[in-house]
Formats: sequence, structure tokens, C-alpha cells
Amino acid sequence: MFRKIVVAGCAAALVAACTSNNGSPSSESAAKSADPAKAAQITQLVDDYMNEAHLKSVLLKVSVDGKDIITRAFGESMTGVPATTDMHFRNGAVAISYVSTLLMVLVDEKKVSLDDKVSKYLPDLPNVENVTLGELAQMTSGVHDFVLGNPEFDTIANADPYKAWTTEEQLNLAIHKPLWFEPGTNFSYAHTNYVVLGLALEKATGKKMADLLKEKVLDPLGLKNTRSSDTAEIQQPVLHAFTSERRAYFNIPPDQTLYEESTYWNPSWTINHGAIQTTDITDLHTTAIAIGTGKLLSPESYQKMVTTDLRGKTKPVAGCFTCVQLNDYRTYGLGVWITGDWIFQNPLFWGYAAVDAYLPKGKVAIAVAVTYEPEAFDSQGGYKNGGDALFRKIGALLAPEDAPPVAATSETQGN
Repeated sequence: MFRKIVVAGCAAALVAACTSNNGSPSSESAAKSADPAKAAQITQLVDDYMNEAHLKSVLLKVSVDGKDIITRAFGESMTGVPATTDMHFRNGAVAISYVSTLLMVLVDEKKVSLDDKVSKYLPDLPNVENVTLGELAQMTSGVHDFVLGNPEFDTIANADPYKAWTTEEQLNLAIHKPLWFEPGTNFSYAHTNYVVLGLALEKATGKKMADLLKEKVLDPLGLKNTRSSDTAEIQQPVLHAFTSERRAYFNIPPDQTLYEESTYWNPSWTINHGAIQTTDITDLHTTAIAIGTGKLLSPESYQKMVTTDLRGKTKPVAGCFTCVQLNDYRTYGLGVWITGDWIFQNPLFWGYAAVDAYLPKGKVAIAVAVTYEPEAFDSQGGYKNGGDALFRKIGALLAPEDAPPVAATSETQGN
């Protein structure tokens, strides 16, 4: 597959810069920590996990009740180029939480309703005419995904990772197929949902998605380093990424190496155009708090966004790769995942992985982004979300009574 998906201290923490696990400088702010002892523990934890999981770089920002615990960069962006906390990277599914926030802002403004049918805005779109905006946002529409479990997508994307995808090309890989289930009765993660939702919100407002997000989400949250771009552009400085994801496509033997720079592969396939973004670790941390507290939303809309009502109510469907059971380890609200009591997103694609997570009860915010060494990839080019694993380790350290659940095997949550 194009992306391998599996369902199922250093005392230098008291210093502004020290040496990370691989001998290159790690940077930034332990000297300003509100809790130097915890910063030292987190530093050791990161160093240990970088060795264990073969991470090339880690960007990290953690706070408790608004007080900075640690803001640091570990490892290298490229050989001989230390990673720094001002570097930019792709945020993938983090933008989905911005689109769902936009949806709820528009609901609060009474410009749309979660019960509005897709046919109200996109009457000519097949198979989803009776699906509601709320079902799109919660991934309960039953629509097929054009990415996950789609061999046609895998072939096209692997053959040309620089391809500029159009919205029509995204939809044509999925929208003409009958729904997996009756809308609202089950769960299936599908990028298609947010392509359709984006089109519907553009139609409802008469504005483009990039403009809507900037006006109603990014600017109000002060996310100055988060930008929409449908091209491969990333603002400087850049955190470079490398991947082995095309091993299976090229039939690379296990004893041979494939390790490609993927920094500037075109991300236009990922979600709805206008919501394809780059960011930095500071904005990712701000996002964790803003989304996790519903900063822009009414209390009612926030509660709908972070609902856990799908726990224990979904089931697999034959042939559906992303029809899965939702439980305490992971369930889906509106554009966000909830694990235990933590609200989060965890993109994983093209050698980038990240997490932004927030625990409302303890006011703990964690933002982490990682890249990978060649040894992180298996014989088929698969790899785990190292950002997700680090989030769970740090969360358990800072909030042991509300530690993020840990599954027996890694799980999948989008890109």
C-alpha cells in the first residue's frame, strides 16, 4: 500500500541546548521550563524512544495549565542539519479538526445545520445525497475512501508522488461506489468525507475553504505559521522527511535499501483543497489547547465535537478496510479522535508523523512531530506513528491517573 496502515535524562534538560541521542545538537528551552525535573524526564524519555524507534528527529512542545514544561528539537532534519523548533512540516489530519471546527462555528452562526443533507448544497453528487453534514464530519456516512484500502489510489500515488490531484480525481475513486452501510449506523474513516464536507461548506458560504479557515479558525486562534497550500510548498525553515513507503510498489528485496526524500512530494491528494497545510510545533501546541477546549465554539457545539457516543457501537464490515470497532483506546467525535479522556489528532504519511493532544481535566497539552531513519521501516515500507507513541509516554508521565490508553497493537487514525 501507498501508506502502511495497521489497524488493530539528560541533565541537559536544564540547559538551552544539549546533545541528543544521535550526537547532534538538540535545541531550545529547558532552561525556561516551569518544571525542570519533568523536562529532564521527558528529555530522557525522548532520547530513549528515538533510539528504540529509529527516529531521525523529534520536535516537541509540552505545557501544563498554560505553563511551558519543554520546547525542544532533537536530532537532525537532514544529515548535518540539526532540527530546530521553528521548522515547518505538513500537518495532515490536524487540518480535519480545523474543518470540523469551521463547521461548528457555522452551526453556531446558524448558517448550516449538522442535519443538513448533502443534497442541499451538492444535489448532483451521487450516493451521498441523503448523508448529513454531521455524518460526514463524524465519518459515519458510509462513503468509500479514495485512499485507504484503495488499490487504484495506491498505484497512481506510488507511480507519481509529485502528481497534482484535482478534487474530481479524488472523488472519482470513491464517490460512485455504493455506501458501506446506512448513514449514521456505523463508522468508517474516509478522507472522502472531508472532501465532500469542504465542498458543501464552500457552497453554503460562497467562499473558498482556504479563506474560510483563515477567517474563522486560523486567524482567530493566532496560528500565524499555519498555511494552506495545495502545492508541495513548505515555508522555510523546513523539517525534511524521508520514507521507505514505496518498497512494496517497487518490489524491493528485504536486503536492499529504499530511503527516499519525501519532503516535497505533492500532498494535494490528502483532504479537501484549501485545508492542505503546513505548520510548526508552536502552532501545533496552540491547536491542541484550542481544539481541546473548544475555544471558538459554544459549549453545546464543543460537546458535540468531542462526543464519545460511538464507543462500543461500531463494527467491522466485510471488505471495508476502515470500518472498525471504536472503544476507549480510540473513538471519533467530529473531526477529532478521543483516546481515554484525551482529545487528539495524529497524522502519518510520507515519513512525517505528529500528534497534537489535550487532556481537559489536567490541562495538559502535548505537540510532537517526528521523522524517521531507514531502520524505522519494515520490509514492506511500513512504519508506526512515533509521534503517537511519544504522546502516550509523555501523557502517562504527566498525568498518570489519566494516562492515554495503550493498545496491544498500533492503530490507524488517518493522515
